Order: sequence, then C-alpha cells, then structure tokens
Amino acid sequence: MTNLLFRFVKQAASLAQKRCAASPTAVSDPTGHGFPGWKHVTLHFLRVHMDATYREIVDWASEMDRVRGLLQLSRTAFPAPSTLYRSFERVPMSIWRGFLRESANICDPGSHGAIDATFFDRETASRHYQHRSDRHIRTLKTTALVDTDSCAILDLHCSAHWPHDTQTGRRVALRNTEKIESLAGDKGYDDQSLRDDLRSEDVRPLLRHRLFAAYDHAHNARLDSGLYGQRWMAETAFSAIKRRFGPAVQPRAWYREFRELVLTAAVYNLEQALKQ
Repeated sequence: MTNLLFRFVKQAASLAQKRCAASPTAVSDPTGHGFPGWKHVTLHFLRVHMDATYREIVDWASEMDRVRGLLQLSRTAFPAPSTLYRSFERVPMSIWRGFLRESANICDPGSHGAIDATFFDRETASRHYQHRSDRHIRTLKTTALVDTDSCAILDLHCSAHWPHDTQTGRRVALRNTEKIESLAGDKGYDDQSLRDDLRSEDVRPLLRHRLFAAYDHAHNARLDSGLYGQRWMAETAFSAIKRRFGPAVQPRAWYREFRELVLTAAVYNLEQALKQ
C-alpha cells in the first residue's frame, strides 16, 4: 500500500512538473513568491487520491518522509491549508484540462472513444447555505469522452444547466477529433450535423438513431455492433469514479466544482495507469 501510494505521488509530481513547465501560471502566489506551483498541484492530486481535507493532506504529507523528499520540502515548509485552498482556483480550467489529457496519455489510449453523461450531486452543502446563495440546481451534468481500450477519460464537460446531450456531445467530440478514429454514443447524441462534422474530421460516427421511421431501424442495423457495443466503457468509468470517490462534489462554488471533477478524472486516470 505504501509503495503504491508513493508510485502515485511520483507519477502525479512528474505530470505536474511537465505541465506547469509547458504552461507557466501563478499557483502558489500571484506575485511569484512561494515554492513552485507543481508542488501545490501534486498535493491536490494526493488530496483527491487519499480523499482528504486540505488540513488533513498538509498534516499527512508533512509526516511522509519519501513524499517530503520528492517535493523537496521540510516538515515546516508545507503550505497552510488556506494557502492550498486558494491555490486550487488559481489554476485555470484550461490547465486542469491539460492535466486530464496528459493523465489519459499515460494510460496508452487506443483510437476508439465512447461518450456518455451522468449527474453528480451538489447537496453536500448545508440547506442554509443553498438558500442563502440562491442555489437551486442540485446536480451537475457531466459528459465524458472515454477511451474504450484503457477506460481512461480523455475529456470532460461539466454544466449546472443540464444542456441537451447533442450540445455537450458536439463540444466534447469536436475538440478531440485528433485522438479518436471512431466515436460511439447512444440515442441522446442523435444529430445528423454532428455526424457530418465528425466525418469531415475523419472520425467514424457510431451514434445510434432515435426511432421515428423504418429507415432509422435500418441505420441502426448498419452500425458496427462490435465497436458500438464498447459504449458501455463510458458507463464503467462513471461507475468506477462514483464508487471510488463518491457520487457528490464537495466544493460550494460552481467553478470549484468543475475543477474538482476534472481533477478527480485525472486522478482516476493515474490510478488506472498504475493498475496496468
């Protein structure tokens, strides 16, 4: 267990160093003070992996000799929990998506993708807070593009407004056409313009048609049953995340919730890579 934890930290630190060097951003302090941002990012990966609070992860990591050596920090040099909390939102969403993409590459993905959506609960905050902040939407709709070979999550889209699958599916699919050669999706992604756009990017659409006429049955019968049958891998990834990390998001602000889900997906990818 200890070796597995340290292997995870090493992988997370390597990913954080690589990504932070490619996209410099102020993480530890807007004025440039403090230690490098990749150390903050590594602690955030470890926080989600260990299902810990900000205070707990600072206390635990400061007592782990091998983790301190990897981060090159003394026991008294770790950031305060409030500093780590603020650093989480300083990293732009685009950078967190970059971490997700890099973590998927570690899993050695194939060329076939599956797309699906699920909901995460937002009701962990108190009822008083929800009423005071006028927050009535109780779930987040999350759409994921999953590689069917490794079950790694390639991309993630979050929304508190529940857009239709064809809208989020288009956004997720078309920004990842260079990673996949075919894409499977259920009837919720039935959109002819999306199919045309995917074909124009040399991606084979395997999107099931809704049944309105006899020719819709014919279209579905012509789908590659072997590739389309792998669509369940997207559901498997969601199920694994909810069983491992829970079906709810902890942050209160919507932008922190989005970041937390993307970070959770990246942690899931790293854990998948360690199992290979």
